[in-house]
Amino acid sequence: MSILQSFMANKSLHPPYQALLCFVAALVFTLVGKLAQWTNLLEVPARFPWMTSASFLLLFAMFNSVSSLAVDNMMKYWGRSIYSFLGLAVASGLVAYLFSSLSISEAGSFRWIYFVLTFGYLVFLSIVTFMRRIVEFAQKEEWNHPRIRRKR
Repeated sequence: MSILQSFMANKSLHPPYQALLCFVAALVFTLVGKLAQWTNLLEVPARFPWMTSASFLLLFAMFNSVSSLAVDNMMKYWGRSIYSFLGLAVASGLVAYLFSSLSISEAGSFRWIYFVLTFGYLVFLSIVTFMRRIVEFAQKEEWNHPRIRRKR
């Protein structure tokens, strides 16, 4: 087992753990932003919790897509990944709503940002799955004796 495979086989890389890690990080960043606002250390915009939520949703989407390269059962991983993404989107959106007192509609273009992130996440997963299938197909082919084509 290579170093990359042993690293990727770590339990902390399962989609629910990734989503939990991103949620906790988004919560911490939101709390730090609120603390900076309350102490007048920095001027924090009212939409900062929504920006934090969207940022960690994008981070989850990218990291989760890349880590799907090392799994054995892709369909099981897809299911867990999509449910984890939806859970993270709802939970971090709820935290953003509670800390900003703005709904997603009142927060400007964040409804569209969430839509684009969701669509982009599904595209990321599809691209990675397609790349993985190409690599598996190439590994199954016998490269020692390529077919000789007849010239006409």
